[in-house]
Amino acid sequence: MYNGYLTDNHLKLRFSPAITLTDDQFYEFCQINRELRIEKTGRGDIVIMSPAGGETSRKNSELIIALGIWAKKDKTGVVFDSSGGFILPDGATRAPDAAWVKRSRLTGLTRKQKEKFIPLCPDFVIELRSPSDSLSSLQNKMQEYMDNGAELGWLIDPGQRKIFVYRPDHDAECLENPAAVSGEPVMPDFVLELGEIWEPGF
Repeated sequence: MYNGYLTDNHLKLRFSPAITLTDDQFYEFCQINRELRIEKTGRGDIVIMSPAGGETSRKNSELIIALGIWAKKDKTGVVFDSSGGFILPDGATRAPDAAWVKRSRLTGLTRKQKEKFIPLCPDFVIELRSPSDSLSSLQNKMQEYMDNGAELGWLIDPGQRKIFVYRPDHDAECLENPAAVSGEPVMPDFVLELGEIWEPGF
């Protein structure tokens, strides 16, 4: 039997050890529940998240636009939005609010692998904290990305006007109310201006 409980306004369902979903089974589970935002932890728990509020959704779109404009010019990688899932080496399936992956790492994937959740950890990830998210749970998720091979990660907390910058084998660096943040050296010339993230957009 599994049990479920609420955490950070997310519903976590514990399947293991009674039920173990393969990557393909979890993908199909997500396809028949398209109206939900779903992730899977490394231990096999299913996490169902509520849709984002309007302001969080707008801010996330600003992140995707900025990252996409840079990626179009840079041409060395591909941008993914929050609906894209990644199967991490530890078995978790995560969907960052924004992600970027080097093209050189994607060329070895089959067409079928590209159509489903991408079986690798992104090179760069962004998580945007919404009012209902606990900081500690997002910090744990960011560390999970680093432990699974990400080269750079930003945890953006608009409410506190802080950005936590994650790099492999380093403690997270907290930037207080920065006007911009740079992706160097992982993402040359990528600078995210934060005015649209800190201020209400409508």
